[in-house]
Parts: sequence; structure tokens; C-alpha cells
Amino acid sequence: MPTIKDVASRAGVSVGTVSNVLSGLATVTEDLRTRVEEAIAELDYRPNLIARSLKKRQTNTLGMIISDIVNPFFPEMVRGAEDAAAAAGYILTTFNTDYRVERERQVFELLRSRRVDGLLLVVALIRGDLSHVQRAAAEGLPIVCLDRRPEGLELDSVTVDNTGGVRSCIEHLIERGHRRIAIITGGPGKYLAKNRLQGYLDAMAAAGLPLDPALIRDGDFRRESGLAIAKELLTSANPPTAIFSCNYGLNLGVVQAVEELGLESPRDIALATFDRLKLTEVFRPHVTSVEQPSYEIGAQGTRLLIERIKTPAEGSERVHIQLPTALRIAESSAGRLVAAGS
Repeated sequence: MPTIKDVASRAGVSVGTVSNVLSGLATVTEDLRTRVEEAIAELDYRPNLIARSLKKRQTNTLGMIISDIVNPFFPEMVRGAEDAAAAAGYILTTFNTDYRVERERQVFELLRSRRVDGLLLVVALIRGDLSHVQRAAAEGLPIVCLDRRPEGLELDSVTVDNTGGVRSCIEHLIERGHRRIAIITGGPGKYLAKNRLQGYLDAMAAAGLPLDPALIRDGDFRRESGLAIAKELLTSANPPTAIFSCNYGLNLGVVQAVEELGLESPRDIALATFDRLKLTEVFRPHVTSVEQPSYEIGAQGTRLLIERIKTPAEGSERVHIQLPTALRIAESSAGRLVAAGS
């Protein structure tokens, strides 16, 4: 395998000149740069990145930890992060925790041992011990939280307006004449669930509508719980006229329940969800959704992380970016108006 000395010898320059070319320094003349680049191509030289990273104390590698790779929300976020990282000359390594804090802790230590320059973190959905995150941040590892902003952690973050997004969708359902609106949340103790439920509560209160505890149901952000809860709601003595799911996993279960019970949307039940899955737009009905800018969450989070790598935050000075959501009204909620008293 050719070395940097071989390149220098072939180009007729010093090892330092080759190093300056590899580092992109502008002090090298165009003639010398051309000779070095030709020698690199002729010898098929590959620099020793490990040795260079030890010398520079940088690996030009970013770590990314997400909670559920099968959740359709995350692949687009990862793509946004990858594109932003590549544009800045960084490599992104991504790991999945499957919602488990213990797995998150293991991945965290692995990425730190591999000397990543910074970390993009979607904390595990269920609240738990985050001492591993606090310890890494205290030791100087730049960390940006995506999608969820854990309480008690002073870290930069990029999130969306969860409360406002849900509120706008519930207001839409109310405007369509719905009064018995059910919501399936992610369950107590989970990040995001509280903020999304608050949007529902705000919209119902602003409309002067009473709250029926039977219509506020806790799921786990997965299809199976959406299916079970929706069947219970739709077969109850006083079923809702609309169901809002707090993520698309739950919504898939609700849509399945509607089909298995022989119902149709929006004729028998209006449906709406947080998250939009473009793949399902080939099926009918198209579901009204609160769309998150998942690509931008990843891209903006990565750009913020790289900024922190170059200019570390001082003290408790942190940046919290909250991106807006967009209400996409579709067939599942745009049917006939129900009676005002229903």
C-alpha cells in the first residue's frame, strides 16, 4: 500500500507539501498541487484517516441515534442529516435503539469510543435515566437533540410545534361539526405525548366542548395499540364521530380497525393523524394529517451540530429551534358535516 512518502517521491516534493495538499491549504502553488494530485491518482493513494484523526483530534464523523428506524418519520430525517453532513465534509453513522434507554446507553458509549466529533440524538421515547447524555455533554461532546427536547438537559435542539399542530387539526374537525372527538396518545411518561395531548385539550376548551375521559385513550405510538383502542372506541355504546391519532403508527392501526369493522371513512368516522406517510397516499381514503418537516429537522440539526463543533457553546447558552407543522386536509375528514349536537 503506497504511503505519503511514496507520493512525495513520485511528485518530487516534500511530505509536508503533500500533507498541505491533502488538507486543502491554499498556500500550495497550483503547479505543486497538480503534481501531487497526479501522483496520488497514479499510486491510488489513500490517506490514513485514523492517524490523521488522532493528530487533528477530529474524525469528521457524526453519530446519529434514533429510536425506531421502521417508523416512517425517521428515514426522511436521517436523509436530511446525511445530506447536510455530506455537504460539510462529514460522514454520518446512524444507530437504532428501538425505544430502549439501555440500548441508547450502549450505542452512546460505542460512538464516544469511536471519537465522533458530535452527536445527533433522538432520545428513547420512554423517559428514563439520561446520565450518559449528561456525562458526555459535560465532557465536551457536542450534542443536538432532534424531535424531542428532554427536560433537565441543557442541550441544543430542533423540534416542531407539537401542541400547535394538533390544535389546528382538532379545530378543523370541530369546524366540520364534530363534537365527540377521540384522541389516541402515546401514553403517559413518553416524550411528545404530553405536548400533543395539550393541543387537543386547548382546541376543545377554546370551542367550549366538554371533555369525555372515555375519548382520551393512551396507546404506545404503535399500530397494535391503535388497532385495539380504535375497535373499543368504534364498538362502544356512544362512539366518537372522529378519531385523532398522535402518530402514524397509531393511525395505521385505526385505519385497520375501520376496515375490519366494515366501516368507511369519512362516511362513518372521520380520521386524522399526526405525521404524514407519503407511501399511503396510493390508498383511499387519503388521511388528514399534521405534517412534520422531518427532512428539515435532520438537516437543520446537523448544521447546528457542525456549528457547535467549530464553535462550542459557552455555559448554558443553547439554541432551540422549533419548526412549524402543516395541516394537510384530505378525504378522511372532509366529508359531510355532522349534526352540530353529535
